Amino acid sequence: MSKDYTPRLKTKYNAEIRAKLKEEFGYTNDMQIPKLDKVVINMGVGEAVSDSKKIKIALAEMEKIAGQKPVATKARKSIAGFKLREDMTIGCKVTLRRDRMFEFLDRLTNIALPRVKDFRGLNGKSFDGRGNFAMGIKEQLVFPEIAYDDIDDIRGMDIIVCTTANTNEEAKSLLTQCGFPFRA
Repeated sequence: MSKDYTPRLKTKYNAEIRAKLKEEFGYTNDMQIPKLDKVVINMGVGEAVSDSKKIKIALAEMEKIAGQKPVATKARKSIAGFKLREDMTIGCKVTLRRDRMFEFLDRLTNIALPRVKDFRGLNGKSFDGRGNFAMGIKEQLVFPEIAYDDIDDIRGMDIIVCTTANTNEEAKSLLTQCGFPFRA
């Protein structure tokens, strides 16, 4: 990305969404207006216990999706039933902020979610009470960066959108105006 490039969603947030939120909730100070803080994408790779190549493939796929290098996550304790040992790599995650976050959310709402089979909208109750929204995607194929022919396994992922909103209503209003398709 060049220095003068601004993501489409960031421009929309600064131009329209901030003013609408200020009017809707009656904020007196511009610093009270909720904003998007970060997006955390997490992918668990349980098959990595038996095949260590799976984690390398998952890391590469997540890097394509997020546009940023992910971090491998390790098991905190051993679980004999799952043949899992402490410090064994079992997943990956990436935290997106600023322009990369806006770019990812724009692609998620406009390209990836419409490609989900039988998609009827996001669950509006998936907020944590402090303005953060969590959702899951069952397969990584909905992202255009992943070619169908290149994948070995279908993997899901969790996407957590963190906002500075204090309540679920403020966060839902912010995300709705950012283009998140919540169910009626």
